[in-house]
Amino acid sequence: MIRIHPFTALRPSFEDAPEVSSDPYDVISTSEARERAAGKPNSFLHVVRSEIDLPKQTDSYASKVYERASDNLQSMIAEGVLQRESKPSLYLYRQIREGVAQVGVVACVETEQYRSGEIRKHEKTRPDKEDDRTRHLLATASHAEPVFLCFRDALQDDGATICSMMETDLQSSPLFDFVAPDGVQHTGWCVADPARYVSMFGQLNRLYIADGHHRSAGAERAAIASKQADSTCGNEKEYSRFLAVVFPHDQLRILPYNRVVADLHGLSEDEFLDRLRAAGSLERAKAGTPENPGQVLVFVAGKWWLLTFLESSIDRNDPIASLDVALLQDRVLAPILGIGDPRTDSRIAFVGGVRGCEELEKRASDQGVAFSMHATSADELLAVADADEIMPPKSTWFEPKLRSGLFVHEFERVDGAKA
Repeated sequence: MIRIHPFTALRPSFEDAPEVSSDPYDVISTSEARERAAGKPNSFLHVVRSEIDLPKQTDSYASKVYERASDNLQSMIAEGVLQRESKPSLYLYRQIREGVAQVGVVACVETEQYRSGEIRKHEKTRPDKEDDRTRHLLATASHAEPVFLCFRDALQDDGATICSMMETDLQSSPLFDFVAPDGVQHTGWCVADPARYVSMFGQLNRLYIADGHHRSAGAERAAIASKQADSTCGNEKEYSRFLAVVFPHDQLRILPYNRVVADLHGLSEDEFLDRLRAAGSLERAKAGTPENPGQVLVFVAGKWWLLTFLESSIDRNDPIASLDVALLQDRVLAPILGIGDPRTDSRIAFVGGVRGCEELEKRASDQGVAFSMHATSADELLAVADADEIMPPKSTWFEPKLRSGLFVHEFERVDGAKA
């Protein structure tokens, strides 16, 4: 039984939302954040990338960075840039990219259900990144950026679905509606009947993390630290919950996460192509994205090739081994190019599918090779999570990204709570 909770949101006004909203902390560098926030004192980058307000040589993980994030958030509240709602509620958040829409429910979910596996994950997290998110949460006493979750919608006893209920609430007046610099339209609404959403989500037995594993892990750690330091602790405390936007899984748009390897591991072009032919069928092709699972487009020495793995050699019942990123790793990257651990090997780089084939060609134009992947599907992702497995690294690239600063969830600040 999934438990979602209304929350008392901090959010910008309709007029201020375009300027306040920002890219999430983990998709842009400090230098990019500094450039995008220049001349924009109300940008939420001053909270999620607060090092931009400190000298350039400042360590991004220094204590003063987290302190500045807290100060900046409190200033935005004091100045009315972020306004606190009068009562807890739930919200809808719609994104439209290139004519394709996805609509999610903005709510708080429980760290206990993350811990129990009712909120399922599919990625490993890095301790240093967990530390960073935990410190940011405890310093600001807020979940400043939501986690991207998804769910399998289901027909309720009364014949309704969560999606059909959302469609009704989309007819009300929006809280914000703007187009971001990347061309994505962002619109938000307050729902009319939060209790009905709570009831309908209570009929589900799982949610899934699509994007935001480090935020989720950080939220759990911040909750544990707060509870340990709180003499009045209880499961109803706001620190025991974290902010999320929960989308129907069939609305997700997952782009491929492409690969570039710096060299051919001592092979000549002809030797490399011969090794590929031994791994599957190989034919000349044009730049693009493979049409079908089990295929990879390969760019080497100025030419594109389509590599197709023999379908009968793929175990479609294995949720990990059947993934295209796993097939490439197991049959090409490791045995042919010597990439044993893609998490740590400096010879391999990962390029989000949003950047296109031109970026791949540019990066592999010297002595390297690039691979344009078929996108992992939402069903494949959920199958891995259901099997309690971990996806290979860099398997999915979600677009569009959730904007930060449109909804903020505050929780209790507990003296002595430490990351």
